[in-house]
Amino acid sequence: MVDSAAGPVDLVILGGGSGGYATALRAAELGLTVSLIEKDKLGGTCLHRGCIPTKALLHAAEIADNIHESGNFGILSTLEGIDIAKVNSYKDSVVSKLYRGLTGLVNTRGIELVEGYGRLVSPTSVAVGDRIITGRHVVLATGSQSKSLPGLEVDHHQVITSDDALRLDRVPASAVVLGAGAIGCEFASVWRSFGAEVTIVEALPHLVPLEEESSSKLLERAFRRRGIKQHLGARFAGVKTTDEGVTVTLEDGTTIEAELLLVAVGRGPVSEGLGYEEVGIATDRGYVLVDHQLRTNVPTVSAIGDLRPGLQLAHVGFAEGIFLAESLAGLNPPPINYDNIPRVTYSHPEVASVGLTSAAAAQRYGDVVTQTYDLAGNGKAQILQTAGAVTLVAVPDGPVVGVHIVGDRVGELIAEAQLITSWEALPAEVAQLIHPHPTLSESIGEAHLALAGKPLHSHN
Repeated sequence: MVDSAAGPVDLVILGGGSGGYATALRAAELGLTVSLIEKDKLGGTCLHRGCIPTKALLHAAEIADNIHESGNFGILSTLEGIDIAKVNSYKDSVVSKLYRGLTGLVNTRGIELVEGYGRLVSPTSVAVGDRIITGRHVVLATGSQSKSLPGLEVDHHQVITSDDALRLDRVPASAVVLGAGAIGCEFASVWRSFGAEVTIVEALPHLVPLEEESSSKLLERAFRRRGIKQHLGARFAGVKTTDEGVTVTLEDGTTIEAELLLVAVGRGPVSEGLGYEEVGIATDRGYVLVDHQLRTNVPTVSAIGDLRPGLQLAHVGFAEGIFLAESLAGLNPPPINYDNIPRVTYSHPEVASVGLTSAAAAQRYGDVVTQTYDLAGNGKAQILQTAGAVTLVAVPDGPVVGVHIVGDRVGELIAEAQLITSWEALPAEVAQLIHPHPTLSESIGEAHLALAGKPLHSHN
């Protein structure tokens, strides 16, 4: 056991989610002693209530869509129904297997896993029950939780969060999804694939409003074709619950009746009551403020993941954990380039992007050029019967600074796009690369061929 009497460990990590356990694993590899504190299950939101279970649901939804659309391919099949108990069993089995694997990794690396509610009590100490764990450095990685709107009470029955949605023992007959970010669009996609009537309400003008506008419009079109209703640029006014369901009212007077309301308006930091302010940690609206080295204003304390302002993505937590562990071990790693973090919304179709939108690039560089390659010209996209496009954003006579893709399975393409933006590749350089035919990856090459002035399967 590690405690104050035994002397400090090198690293005390508060929170065992993506960022916390990544920090622990890399630090242990580098020979640092680590105590990792987690009040719930190792793996945090991403593994148990976020990335993994939602993507398992989305895969089950994809299978349902394939059955619905099988006649287009000459395969005669019918969907008898959705056995949600078996869907949830499949989902839970994926989570369980990954959880066992992660637990094994932590054990084999010699990391002490402390189960319990931790609270920062000094710049170098965390209390877990009656025990004080002291380290030379403390990492805050307590993550995020679902947010609501002022005056909107979540009852976890008819007005629910994404956590509640993952535990549903039924497919709702109808649902209103409040918020059109990744979480909202993914659940809207799943429920529609399972046969629910779905309406999305978003205060901003577009679905996935932080993405390239052309990508948002393609997703909106695809969702309309699927029968997903949309109220965009529409502000929520209130909700009433009855025995039959909910009635959602918008500020323009529109009312929408459904079985339930999913509140998907974003996630906020988990920091209240954890001792941060008492120790003097600087915060803003609950977020812990850090510098480019992920250090807080208290020299012995760092913060990573959803707890600090910025992109709330598991792979950001992984990257920050590795970076911080290497920094504390004296390796002087290069800082993380947040412009080049890949982003994916795993709906049907998917929306994937990396780098800057055209609006952000124009603000930074002035003039920019864009090039769009329609997936109608891609052989594999036609085989899969998926619509979408690749949009490139580049500096005139300069590098590609943004790649934005819409279509089924395009999340698997965004890693190559990250190499392009991270290495500041010129369109002509990417155009020289040979992509295998027929693959969706060709669309990346085709878009760069067109931007380089030598289109093949597209009009320039």
